[in-house]
Amino acid sequence: MSARAPDHFSLLGFAPRFALDPQALDAAYQRVQAQVHPDRFAVASAAERRVAMQWATRANEAYRVLRDPVQRAACLCEMHGAPIEGESNTAMPAPFLIQQMAWREALDEAGSSAEREELQRAVAGEQARLLSDLERKIDVEQDFPGAAALVRQLMFTSKFSGELATIAQRGAA
Repeated sequence: MSARAPDHFSLLGFAPRFALDPQALDAAYQRVQAQVHPDRFAVASAAERRVAMQWATRANEAYRVLRDPVQRAACLCEMHGAPIEGESNTAMPAPFLIQQMAWREALDEAGSSAEREELQRAVAGEQARLLSDLERKIDVEQDFPGAAALVRQLMFTSKFSGELATIAQRGAA
C-alpha cells in the first residue's frame, strides 16, 4: 500500500471492497468515534488528548472517503498501485469524449427546464452505469488500472452533473 493511500477500510473495520453498505458504514463510523472522540479524553493528559484528536481526525477522513463512491474507488485503485492521476492523465476513450461533447451541446441548446431535467436524467444514468462498472472492475475482476480509467470518467461526469445542478438552482431562484 502506498503512503498516499491510507487504509481507511481497516480503520473502520471493512474489507477493501467497492461495495459497502451505507448503514454499516455509518454504524462503524459511530463506533470508532465513540471510542476516540476527544470529549472522552477531556481529563486525560495533553499527549492522550492529542492522540485522541489524531484518531478522531483519521476516522473523520476515513468516513468522508468511504462514503463517497468516487473517492472510495480512487482509494482502492491507489491502494493497489493504480493512481488516478486525474489532473495529469486526461486521456479518455473517444466514445466518452463524444458523449461529453453531445451533453455540452445539449446543455447549450436546452431552452427549458424540462430539457435540462432530461439531460440530468441521462447524466445520472451514465453515472449509475459507471458506478456499476466500477464495482465489477474492482470487486470482481480486480482490474485496478481499468477501474482508475473509469474513476477519471466518473470525475468528469460528476463535474458536469454538478454544473447542471447549479444551473437548475439558478433557474429555480
